[in-house]
Order: sequence, then structure tokens, then C-alpha cells
Amino acid sequence: MTSELARLEGGGLEGCWLCPSPYPSEFRDDVVRVARNREPGVTIERIAKDLGVHPMTVQKWMRRADIDEGAKPGQSRTEAAEIRDLRKGNRLLEQVNEVLRRAAAYLSQANLPGKGSTRS
Repeated sequence: MTSELARLEGGGLEGCWLCPSPYPSEFRDDVVRVARNREPGVTIERIAKDLGVHPMTVQKWMRRADIDEGAKPGQSRTEAAEIRDLRKGNRLLEQVNEVLRRAAAYLSQANLPGKGSTRS
């Protein structure tokens, strides 16, 4: 709890799934490209410092780019978004089914003779 609070107070919200990334995707893509095409002897730490980004952030972006490009195994951002959308749609369909199930039960009770039916 204390580390979570310190992270939030310090403004380091990169790991927070509720918060948008503080860096635009174009910037992240450029940083990854620069890090991949760096000269021999130039470290990730140096590139990160020059661009004002933490070195672990650059490494995370490079790892994510490798996964998204299929160079490393893992779930790409596109696949993750698709799964998230499918799960959301599935939840909606489950809710619709529950409403229809309850409506059918209500209507079948209303049509039983002598049970709540006002028809003669």
C-alpha cells in the first residue's frame, strides 16, 4: 500500500491501467527505433537519459514492440484489445439473456389460469 501511494504521489503512473500513458505512441515508437538502431557502445541508459525516459521504460517498450511484431512470443496489443472487446460483448449478451429469461418467466406466470391473470 505504501509503495502504491508513493508511486501515485510521485507521478509514476505508467503501470496504472486506469491512466493513459504519459507518452504518445509516436514518441514510444521513435524511442524504440532509436534504441534498436543505436551505434555500438551506446547504451539504452544513455538513450533513455537523452530522451528523458527511464531506462526500464525503454526496455519495456522494446519488449512490447518485439511481441507486437511477432519477434517474441506473447499477446500483442491488438490481440489484447480484441479479447477485451469480445469479453465485453460476451458480458452484454449474458445480461440480455438474463433479462429475456426473467421476462419469459414473468410472462409464463401471468398466463397461467388463476394466477395473476385478469383475463376471463
